[in-house]
Amino acid sequence: MEELLRSNDPVWLSYVRHVLAEEGIAFLQLDEHMSALEGSVGAIPRRIMVLAEDVARARLCLGNATLTQR
Repeated sequence: MEELLRSNDPVWLSYVRHVLAEEGIAFLQLDEHMSALEGSVGAIPRRIMVLAEDVARARLCLGNATLTQR
């Protein structure tokens, strides 16, 4: 798996997960529980990982989704 993005913004991460799920792209969100361990400071961003063969399609879907939301 390859890293698609990393962020501390829970709203953006939720949106990304939604877009990927709608497109049928398998993903993992890593470091989700690290914020609880670090005291919710936000020093460790959460990472969205996708299969290497899905990275380009995921970026395209997120780019298209972001453009249509403006």
